[in-house]
Amino acid sequence: MKPPIVLLVDDEEEPRRAAAQSLDLAGLAVQDCASAERALDFITQGFHGVVMSDIRMPGMDGMTLLGRIREIDADIPVILVTGHGDVQLAVRAMREGAYDFIEKPYATQHLVEMAMRAIDRRKLVLENRQLRAAAGKNDDLETRLPGRTQVMVELRYKLRAIAATDADILVIGDTGTGKEVAARALHDISGRATKPFVAINCAALPATLIESELFGHEAGAFPGALRPRFGKFEHARGGTVLLDEIGSMPADLQAKLLRVIQDRVIYRLGSNEPILLDVRFIAASKVDLDEEVAAGRFRADLLYRLNVVTLRMPSLAARREDVPLLFLQLVREATGRYRRDDTDVPPHIIADVASRDWPGNVRELRNAADRFVLGLGQHGAEEPAGADAGDLRLADRVAEFEKDVIVAALLAHGGSLKPVYEQLGISRKTLYEKMQRYGLDKKRLGVSEAAD
Repeated sequence: MKPPIVLLVDDEEEPRRAAAQSLDLAGLAVQDCASAERALDFITQGFHGVVMSDIRMPGMDGMTLLGRIREIDADIPVILVTGHGDVQLAVRAMREGAYDFIEKPYATQHLVEMAMRAIDRRKLVLENRQLRAAAGKNDDLETRLPGRTQVMVELRYKLRAIAATDADILVIGDTGTGKEVAARALHDISGRATKPFVAINCAALPATLIESELFGHEAGAFPGALRPRFGKFEHARGGTVLLDEIGSMPADLQAKLLRVIQDRVIYRLGSNEPILLDVRFIAASKVDLDEEVAAGRFRADLLYRLNVVTLRMPSLAARREDVPLLFLQLVREATGRYRRDDTDVPPHIIADVASRDWPGNVRELRNAADRFVLGLGQHGAEEPAGADAGDLRLADRVAEFEKDVIVAALLAHGGSLKPVYEQLGISRKTLYEKMQRYGLDKKRLGVSEAAD
């Protein structure tokens, strides 16, 4: 295993180089980045190192970088470097999950010691994960792409099967189904996990700069190109490139991308010097690219190159049984992210979540979980569906209470009916009748595997 690295992020070149030199002289491996966006290319759940970032930078600042890193892996230690007078901001950063902060000007030895402590912490986290995996507990894929439905089991199987290969992959799925999550997971369990993962949103690249962004340029290649610059493809050498919204790529650039995928060679703008490219391409699209080809908006030969393997991300509508348990997991994650106390989700909330359509898929469900944890409710589901509690007749209130109790018992016993009716002190027939009356379907509650 390669030694752990310190990912050093600072937009100012001289302080960055001075800090990198100090860490290097202390025997630590350093990767320095001039921007937070560049640093994110190295961050994965398997990242073997720590991050030290200046807190005030143009574009994405240190606080935003902290949030993005915690979304990928909340256990990566992030040390924020603050200026004089930023103590309140540093305290806020600690509350939001920063490992520590150091104030400028700092003693070199203090910087090195802090980095070493953070590295030891990261080593312990990664070793514990390996031990849990060796003990047969849920692996990383089941945490990132949870679900007990057959379609999710098959998706995780395919990811494991193709991770060890270098085959290019096409990921198709509706908005919010987790296409980038699947791509990052694939990278992290592959042999490229220690190399950069570079995500490129093809729909967001400015048309006038798209070639420079992807291929890089030499000094003088065009007006304003004052110095050479690596492109995103070159940054990703040895790792993985995610081409998100690939269907939005302009036609002329599709032809150039085809040549890159075929030859694994790029040329910076203004240069005839070939640069060998060792990357795996993962393309993602929310639209059916076969239809785009038929409409003349996407090259058929590029599609054939990209879809060596095709993964289809299922919508929540295609795996309704996963919705309740997925919501509970997202609530747990939100509780940790917002540093709230553990929250019990009332049965009527779970029943309401299970009965709803989620056109925004996991992204929409995550937003609902966040709102619940923040006390804002989710789609107004704080109270049982129907009229306000004050307007309900006594019989209606009793019925809602009875329904909630039955839902809670079903979830507690994994859908097995015998312990439910024994716990509630009713007969099996009575339980069936009440479940029919309240429209309780075990499949919709995500407990269909349990025996009756």
